[in-house]
Amino acid sequence: MSMFDKPILVFQTDFTYAEGAVSSMYGVVKTVDRELEIFDGTHQIPQYDTWSASYRLYQSLQFWPKGTIYVSVVDPGVGTARKACVAKTVDGYYIVTPDNGALTHIKKYVGIEAVREIDETVNRLQSTRGVAIFHGRDLFGYTAARLASGIIDFEGVGPEYPVEEIVEHPIYEPDVQPGCVKGYFEINDPNFGNLWTNIPLDAFKGAGFQYGDMVNVTIYHDGEVAFQDRVLFHQSFGFAKKGDPMIYNNELMKVAMAVSQGSMCKKYDLCFAPEWTVVFTK
Repeated sequence: MSMFDKPILVFQTDFTYAEGAVSSMYGVVKTVDRELEIFDGTHQIPQYDTWSASYRLYQSLQFWPKGTIYVSVVDPGVGTARKACVAKTVDGYYIVTPDNGALTHIKKYVGIEAVREIDETVNRLQSTRGVAIFHGRDLFGYTAARLASGIIDFEGVGPEYPVEEIVEHPIYEPDVQPGCVKGYFEINDPNFGNLWTNIPLDAFKGAGFQYGDMVNVTIYHDGEVAFQDRVLFHQSFGFAKKGDPMIYNNELMKVAMAVSQGSMCKKYDLCFAPEWTVVFTK
């Protein structure tokens, strides 16, 4: 089997590049099989934030070739009784991750065909047996490499358990009425400071909002008004004046807010979470 016949490995973590964790994971992969291709998803997920880990999987997994093995390690419960698993999606991807909410969006929006708990008696780096705090290297990276190289198949990961037992975060649906849509900011774009809602573009347009409209926007934090203005809705940032807030549809075809050539989060001191709600009216 040539390197181009083997699945790609993509890694996302909350490790950053500040020390050697990422390098160590990749070293283990290459020790298992020098031919395996490794790519970075991101290593800038907020620390311990399993919701963001789940969302970033949902954001990017679909754009990789079928069969890709995605390793997601945001693991505040590392070394405890939480399950370490490999999930197989209905469309042929594999996700190697702690089962701690990181599969929430993939399970809801893509579908998981089967999930298996990693058998540590077989699929664990033996030279670090006494280490409990670095499963990204010793368990997840190692198992992913063995799966990608063909040393084990999916059944060789470990025992299967019911998909219904996968740990999930709650996902809230928007309230869509003619001329009025209520939702919340479920994630941000940390580089540009944009805020992404849980409102699908089709639902927003179905409520009567169209590109070019000026829309009344009220943002609440724990029920208190944090932002209120009349804002342009358009396809892209260049339609708004520099420094102005605007509504647009993001890369996942959901409604989002930004400041043209600025940061919505920083300019208005806003963030994302279920307590950050937003109301759009005509």
